[in-house]
Amino acid sequence: MSTESYEDALERLGELLSNKSDLGNKVAAKIKKLFGELEEFESKKSSDAVKQIKSGFIHFKNHKYLKNPSLFKALAKSQNPKFLVFACSDSRVSPSHILNFQPGEAFIVRNIANMVPLYDKTQHSGTGAAMEYPITKLNVETILVIGHSRCGGIKGLMSIEDDSAPSRSVFVEDWVKIGTPAKNMIKQEYGDLSFEEQCTYCEKVRNKKKIYTIFALFRSYF
Repeated sequence: MSTESYEDALERLGELLSNKSDLGNKVAAKIKKLFGELEEFESKKSSDAVKQIKSGFIHFKNHKYLKNPSLFKALAKSQNPKFLVFACSDSRVSPSHILNFQPGEAFIVRNIANMVPLYDKTQHSGTGAAMEYPITKLNVETILVIGHSRCGGIKGLMSIEDDSAPSRSVFVEDWVKIGTPAKNMIKQEYGDLSFEEQCTYCEKVRNKKKIYTIFALFRSYF
């Protein structure tokens, strides 16, 4: 394998062209071809994900940030969101897209299966902190719980046959077990339905129970 440096190669090319100027057009064609190959190589090497992120940021900058300078100047100093939103982490149900929230309008809490744990200082502090801050510091006006159909987290919860059985995952299964009371109720009242129908009922019941839990947590902070 050649160890010739980039600088050495350019120097040799310069010497060749100075001695044989008639090769100029051929060299130009070769360089053009080389540029094309290098660009293709660089394109393949660059991650499509990185390109998408860059493109997304540029779109945000051009169509949001630069068109609303006063808004973002104000947001740089403070936030005053109207909504506290609880939603699932599922990539298909982004609250900002579904409800067309603009920057600064919603404080959003997202997790697997859209769980709202009961008040407990010894665990689930991440969700608790994400509730406490907008309620006690930002004084949000409206709390919104967004559920969705075909939730993978709810499906995982409903798939757990025995709560005492060894966990099949490091974190997810223990997390969705927060919804065990809802699962048990569905199994008891709708055990004759298909698994998919049970999941649908559980999604609806979980949303109702979350609202009650939020009210209980709200009282705990005051």
